[in-house]
Amino acid sequence: MAEVGILIVDDDIASQHALKNVFDSEGWRVGIVRLAADAMLELSTGAWNLVIVNVTLLDLRGPLFATLKALAQAELLTPSEGADQTPRKRIRVLFLVPAHGANGIQAVLEREELPYSLKPYHLHDFLEKISELLVEAGAIAEPIRRDFFDNKKRLRNRRVSHDRNRGAMFASREDYQMSEEELAEFERQEEADRRKQEKEQKGREQF
Repeated sequence: MAEVGILIVDDDIASQHALKNVFDSEGWRVGIVRLAADAMLELSTGAWNLVIVNVTLLDLRGPLFATLKALAQAELLTPSEGADQTPRKRIRVLFLVPAHGANGIQAVLEREELPYSLKPYHLHDFLEKISELLVEAGAIAEPIRRDFFDNKKRLRNRRVSHDRNRGAMFASREDYQMSEEELAEFERQEEADRRKQEKEQKGREQF
């Protein structure tokens, strides 16, 4: 499948870095622009599968919002009978809405049924939402459904990434929506791994 391209339209440097770190870890290509005019130029290239835009940069009467709205509401274009059976490329859009100070914009997005996420949000939920949009765009085959316990290294790395960008995009470490039972299980697995490594190390030292 073709390379995944995600365009970030945001003037918040911390948010840019947080998103880029997450998408880089997935092997996706990332572009960043800070101005609406630059975003319009990038959209005209057709090089992107998904546009993530901070609503604080948008003029709801401006051309960028009108373009993004049209892209977000566009239906999947399927080939007509007898034509090339490859579906045409679809660009998806996700609007980022600050939890405070953007109530008016949020109401517009809800009225127009446009996809959005409130900041801050939980990293794994956000990544799943991004992957679902990429599936709609035809950029990946299936959405990401990642269990934290299936890949503890990713979890640790993302916590580190979050700590470096605290307050920018993602909810706090304590808000990863892990239950007490899940957290206890994760810690038990960590301890079991540590003991296994110590045992293997002692075994090697005996030889």
